[in-house]
Amino acid sequence: MTGRWRDVPPASAWGEMEQRVLDFWRERRVFARSLEERAGAEPFVFYEGPPTANGRPGSHHVLSRVFKDVFPRFQTMRGRFVDRRGGWDCHGLPVEIEVEKRLGISGKPEIEAYGIAEFNALCRESVVTYLDEWERLTERIGFWIDTDRAYRTMDTDYIESVWWSLAELFDRGLLYQSDKVVPYCPRCGTALSSHEVAQGYRDVDDPSAYVRFPLADGTGALLVWTTTPWTLPANQAVAVHPEVTYAVVERGDETLVLAEALVERVLGEEARVVETLPGTALLGRLYTPPFPY
Repeated sequence: MTGRWRDVPPASAWGEMEQRVLDFWRERRVFARSLEERAGAEPFVFYEGPPTANGRPGSHHVLSRVFKDVFPRFQTMRGRFVDRRGGWDCHGLPVEIEVEKRLGISGKPEIEAYGIAEFNALCRESVVTYLDEWERLTERIGFWIDTDRAYRTMDTDYIESVWWSLAELFDRGLLYQSDKVVPYCPRCGTALSSHEVAQGYRDVDDPSAYVRFPLADGTGALLVWTTTPWTLPANQAVAVHPEVTYAVVERGDETLVLAEALVERVLGEEARVVETLPGTALLGRLYTPPFPY
């Protein structure tokens, strides 16, 4: 290449090059000037969903923060004013659990025994533990956002702004009351968000149960398999597949009905099939539920 441009050799020290750019931006206040030069222009409002700062940042945060950086940059280049103010999420179960681990306690009763005010004070300390590391990451990846004026969700002015927003929505008739099924944690004593559920996600062997439902005509029992045994008290019906073949099986002194393909796996080789029938033949059969009410 000619002129003021130079070829970049393949073995360049990319980290050093990036650091030189960051130094250039810092010395010349490039980010601050990008805001100052758009002051008074049409605003583009883009509030960052704040990260929880009581844990160290990881590589997965880089991707999300790059996305958060792209749109304000684009709108700034279009002449809009984007007040790029950062924030820190200071509440939620991750904060509680972090402090519980530190204290060696678990659950609401032990928190109350320790002292709610004392526990809250430790939570407030915990959420600012890693702010320096977050700010270093923010600058290192070139994410332009003002952390000097960062809001914190535990501060009174932020909390009051949320209540003000809620009141505005209520006054405009934009709130409604409804029911929603959500995950609930008995240990924590609270409902869980999808994010909080995902934090504790792991593969486990799910409990299942085989239950006998005696047929009302006394000819045997339906052998039912369920992975949700806690639904048995509210049982309303047994499901069969119309295209599956079911077997009437004698095993010892009892007669059971189950899917033909599962006979040997569930009952063993000693089980004797005396009759097969389609699932449609079982429709309408009456049985005794596991609980009489």
